[in-house]
Amino acid sequence: MATPEVLTDLDAADTRRQVVKKLPEVTLAFWIMKIAATTLGETAGDLFSQTLKLGYFLTTIALFLIFVVTLVVQLRSKRYNPFFYWTVILSTSMAGTTMSDFMNRDASGKYLTGGATSLGWGPQGLGMGYPTGAAILISLLIAIFAIWKCTGLTFSIRDIVTFRAEALFWSAILVSNTLGTSMGDFLSDSSGLGYAGGALLVSGLLAVLVALMRVPAVPNVLLFWIAFVLTRPLGATAGDFLTKPLAKGGLDLGTAGSSAVLLAVLIGLMGYAHVQERKDTARREETLAGVS
Repeated sequence: MATPEVLTDLDAADTRRQVVKKLPEVTLAFWIMKIAATTLGETAGDLFSQTLKLGYFLTTIALFLIFVVTLVVQLRSKRYNPFFYWTVILSTSMAGTTMSDFMNRDASGKYLTGGATSLGWGPQGLGMGYPTGAAILISLLIAIFAIWKCTGLTFSIRDIVTFRAEALFWSAILVSNTLGTSMGDFLSDSSGLGYAGGALLVSGLLAVLVALMRVPAVPNVLLFWIAFVLTRPLGATAGDFLTKPLAKGGLDLGTAGSSAVLLAVLIGLMGYAHVQERKDTARREETLAGVS
């Protein structure tokens, strides 16, 4: 006869922590939403900066301010809310897109689309190039993780419940999404792989990470953060594939149309996640009430 499951004091403490969690569980649905959000971040960032001709400079400022507003809402929330969380992910993806473009590109005509002769007001790029931009972003990400390590706070997303840990988490997310954009643009524009080839390469690397999850010596937290960075170039190459002209290997669906479809998909996924979270929270609270 099977032994009945026993809920220990440690289990009860874990249940209490999960009831007030601030960030989502990392599941397959989490990664699907992450890729959808980062793909939308790519197409929406290009929509504002290129299609609407606001330019990288003005768009970066505007999208960074949007990121700050969405982040404040998320930080002030007392528990995990899928709409709050994924809105911040989307805002970091959009801001990361134009921040990367502003760092790596210059004002030359090769980066203009739709017959534009100029973009917006102000400098349109620092012209650092992808290697230099990536080196700076990697250094920033390492610095954030070093500070995070010195605080003694956990790197595990499911255990992040304090304001300081969450602030470090979102700092790492913003930089990693910007870095991922640079990687995606390099694969699409400069590596010779093209949009489909870049997406296949990143997908292969993600498959390797999934396989490494079965290796006990490799920490899952490390795999999570590597995967989080790599899903951004997957979104970037997918976004470029949807929006770029046929002559460049894209589907030429346009930034506006692609963004509208992706936004509808993401809102639908957020709605589903919200319903599931309410069900999970109710179950955890019932379990907690049963052991009180």
